[in-house]
Amino acid sequence: MKIRTSFPYETDHEDVRIPLADGTKLYARVWRPLTDIPVPALLEYSPHRLTDWTAPRDWQRHPWYAGHGYASVRVDVRGHGNSEGLPGDPYAQAEPADGAEVIDWLAGRPWCDGRVGMFGLGRDGSTALRIAALAPEPLKAVVAVCSTDDRYDGDAHYLGGSVLATGMHSRAATMLAFAARPPDPLYVGDAWRDMWLTRLEGVEPLVHTWLAHQTRDDYWRRGGVREDYGAIRAAVLAVGGRHDPYRDTVLRLVEHLPGDRVRGIIGPWSHQYPDRGLPGPAIGFLQETLRWWDHHLKGEPTGIMSEPLLRSWISASHPPAAGHPEFPGRWVGDGTWPSANVTPVTYALQGPPVLVRSPQHTGLDAGRLVPSGDDAGLPPDQRAEDAHSACFDFPVPPDGAPVEILGRPRVTLALRTDAPAGQVVARLCDVAPDGASTLVTRGALTLSGKEHVFELNGAGHTFPPGHRVRLAVSSAYWPWIWPRPHAAGFTLDPDGSALLLPIRSRTADTVTFEDPEQSEPLGVTVPTTLDDTDTRRPERLIVRDVAQGEWRLETTPRPAGTRHYPDGLELTEESLETYTVQESDPLSPRTRSVWKIRLHRPDLPWNVTIDTRSEIACDATHFLTSDEVICTAGSEVLFHRTWEKRIARTAG
Repeated sequence: MKIRTSFPYETDHEDVRIPLADGTKLYARVWRPLTDIPVPALLEYSPHRLTDWTAPRDWQRHPWYAGHGYASVRVDVRGHGNSEGLPGDPYAQAEPADGAEVIDWLAGRPWCDGRVGMFGLGRDGSTALRIAALAPEPLKAVVAVCSTDDRYDGDAHYLGGSVLATGMHSRAATMLAFAARPPDPLYVGDAWRDMWLTRLEGVEPLVHTWLAHQTRDDYWRRGGVREDYGAIRAAVLAVGGRHDPYRDTVLRLVEHLPGDRVRGIIGPWSHQYPDRGLPGPAIGFLQETLRWWDHHLKGEPTGIMSEPLLRSWISASHPPAAGHPEFPGRWVGDGTWPSANVTPVTYALQGPPVLVRSPQHTGLDAGRLVPSGDDAGLPPDQRAEDAHSACFDFPVPPDGAPVEILGRPRVTLALRTDAPAGQVVARLCDVAPDGASTLVTRGALTLSGKEHVFELNGAGHTFPPGHRVRLAVSSAYWPWIWPRPHAAGFTLDPDGSALLLPIRSRTADTVTFEDPEQSEPLGVTVPTTLDDTDTRRPERLIVRDVAQGEWRLETTPRPAGTRHYPDGLELTEESLETYTVQESDPLSPRTRSVWKIRLHRPDLPWNVTIDTRSEIACDATHFLTSDEVICTAGSEVLFHRTWEKRIARTAG
């Protein structure tokens, strides 16, 4: 990583409050080039607290953009950070409507030339797409990274019609803890306490809403842009990672948006900006986005629209591991999507009918739903999962050509089941001559009828000669997918079943990117002690109770520890998620999440803590949720509330 210290413009920054039409003021930080000439503005609009949680990341990129002639603005959404108002449902209309107001306010500043771009990672990029669908006139360009166009089946809530247990639970639990954080008195003064108490009265576990909408209804349709891509008028640079669940958004956007207003990049990364790029290789993402902004906001001939419509990383075959610093592979470019370089090839399944009745703990080696570059986020060797599945292998001849795929594989499965409900999960694996099984991609579908056709998530991978292409089919996938009641597996008939692979012809490609660079870091420090290594909790731990037939997965959504900020803040976070299941009981799954957050300013003095607990269980007819929030200031408990709710299992 190159740290850039010299820029075309000197810069400065200030904190401001942006007024909305209803009187609410949103907290913002503005980095600007020191020039008398108005410049375009770039907006990053997020609930993740600009004065602490995203501050290190913000300092890597906003000063960099300002140094290249843009007013780069970071805004906390309503009810979060130091912004006024109450935290709301992020998939409702209020958040993008507020964002459109912010864009109009920025365009009207004397230091702005009236043109605005917007960028974001994850939820923030998804919100940027929704704001673009509102078509505010000043918004000319968007960069959406690891974001979704589909809140129902392309996010963390449902997959193939079934509840994404780890996604639904983890996101709801984390957002409950994060929504309960207070404003910071260093930035809002003595009003912090009243603002916090008002905010806490408006907090509600979002899992109640998400589990109440178990089919793709209007709630989910309004939360994304997939229903009407034509509403987006801004140019969109869609960016995703092979190890991020939102990569298919890139494929849909480059297919459905006009080619003169869209470009896509899919790299080898997990859920993060590509200049960090874990797994690598990282790219010069800030330089690449500068080309995007300069073309669409300044009208400069940067050549960005002469790049292929879709630039993709195709991984070379590699051994399975829960963490990779960098993948082997190469960049390719396709001028259209679907690509003329890709040919669908059908592989017919062979053999007699097979009974698939996977134990309920099948899926413990799935890896994180949303990995973020940690040491245990990727799927390890899949041999244990393959043993619980029906496997169909297709050898790549040792003296033949490699099989290179790019796009979404599709499976057609002829299934028979006597159960009233169930799921089918398909995994595509690369099996080496020594038997090691590397997960390439996967997909799932809720059972209905006799023939089941569904796509797997997008992949870019090369199967070398001497390896085997494996399709593994299971009837369970915990804790990704919540089991259906009475799920008893199914019989798979290879006759009438097939795997369709999007095989890409090998082309001579010259796709390249600059090396990554960022502006100077903020200077956050993490104190360490001699016993940190000994006491650190494993990122992912699997515990088996042999006598009870119970399996427990313990995972940390964020590494524990304390961070010291240059402005004097001490921020401590500890969290643990637990997923438990009995191997033969589809009604046994339980999830539990605990968070403890401490915000401390010794000089004020200010010392607050947020403790939360979130749980989900089930019976045959209902999901059972339990949540608790306790907030203290010093030794005084300012807020304590619990929620207990039964939610009917109508479909998910």
